[in-house]
Amino acid sequence: MGPQHPSTHGVLRLLVQLEGEIVHNVQPHIGYIHSGIEKMAESLSYPQIGHLTDRMDYLSAHMNNEAVALCVENALQIEVPERVKYIRTIMAELTRLASHQLWWCVMGMDMGALTTFFYGLRDREDILDIFEETCGARLTVNYSIPGGLMFDIHPNFQRDVKAFIKKFKTKLPEYDKLLSGNVIFTERTKGVGYLSREDAIAYGVTGPTARASGFACDLRKHQPYSAYSKVNFNEILSDVGDTYARYQVRMQEMWESMSIIEQLIDNIPEGDYAVKMKGVVKLPEGEFYQRVETARGEFGVFITSDGKKNPYRVKFRSPGFSNLFAINHIAKGWKIADLVAIMSTFDLVIPDIDR
Repeated sequence: MGPQHPSTHGVLRLLVQLEGEIVHNVQPHIGYIHSGIEKMAESLSYPQIGHLTDRMDYLSAHMNNEAVALCVENALQIEVPERVKYIRTIMAELTRLASHQLWWCVMGMDMGALTTFFYGLRDREDILDIFEETCGARLTVNYSIPGGLMFDIHPNFQRDVKAFIKKFKTKLPEYDKLLSGNVIFTERTKGVGYLSREDAIAYGVTGPTARASGFACDLRKHQPYSAYSKVNFNEILSDVGDTYARYQVRMQEMWESMSIIEQLIDNIPEGDYAVKMKGVVKLPEGEFYQRVETARGEFGVFITSDGKKNPYRVKFRSPGFSNLFAINHIAKGWKIADLVAIMSTFDLVIPDIDR
């Protein structure tokens, strides 16, 4: 399957061994979209590295940017203003919502429900409009930079975000009416593609995929950063571990994201949107690591610095890479049509895997 098969959502190639329609083995072949991002980062300055990370998991662009910014700020022991923390968190949750909306509409399409694609994209447009007004970009936003934000928020930001939340609260129940309770959909997902908590941990699976197997791994909860320590929200967990559980975890996470935004949007502190940084940013010698919770799981930035303006070495820990390699364990014994449903609940973004 692939690298141009519609259900692989990009240049992913799966070598699938079958007996009739039964899957015996799935071997991912990556390399079709290799970009050498980690090697490129060695020749760039620290502020420039962030621009590369939103080309990896482009649906978690803001979170990836934030991870680089936090890693550099922690290395330099810089404390950003509270205003920056609040805005970063709101933008991150808007990004998570937009990503989950796209996942939902594509999952329905993968399984033959074309209408979901139009509903999901309809609602996602509102978030992309907010992004465009905030920083000029709709997808690869590059808004969070070392020291703060590229710009302050637009005067309409709070009004537009609150209007979106009010509207989407009436739209999200439509998703359940259209797909969650559909008999064909539930028959194709319940009990299909089981992943145990122990196997999720063993394969390094994170994010909603792991939480659907009962693995509590939400970094926003367990290692809060930015403004996550100031809000109350639930870590959505399930001990069922099948394809439908992974679907339901993401659906419930959208409600939690809206709750987080509502708690912050009217309380954004006054103040600067960035601290003044030196013209040339140099990290002290040493090794630095920062991880954040993206829409797909744990994204980590590891930097080795030799004290120069460029990093000596950069390594990204992307959630998609670890999650993908659990697919053979899960898909064995199921039919090839089930493999499509299983892949949909992994919510893969290929440049996040192949970099």
